[in-house]
Amino acid sequence: MAVTRTVTSATPYEKDGNVVRWDVEIKYEDGEEDTYFTSSFNTSVDSTDHNDEEVFEEKAKGDWTRAEIIALVPTDHWDRVFASQYDSVITNPAVNPEPDNSFELPSA
Repeated sequence: MAVTRTVTSATPYEKDGNVVRWDVEIKYEDGEEDTYFTSSFNTSVDSTDHNDEEVFEEKAKGDWTRAEIIALVPTDHWDRVFASQYDSVITNPAVNPEPDNSFELPSA
């Protein structure tokens, strides 16, 4: 199974009829049965950054396309994080140490 990315929520915050912030969540999935793994990522994106620079043009929620909303979130970064998570949990999981209960402490 290839990695699937699904937008599970996109919530607009409006002011004066225009979206000024989006809260977006994306669910990642890969594998089947024993190799199945899922993780969700979310972020809030304001129309302006902390320097008051425009991040996106404010417009009515009905004027937004799915692609425009997805383009606001750091999917390239999330893709890498999910791949790393999958690798560390499924492909190359950590091996837990096992006790050697038969070990005897040397006398000297």
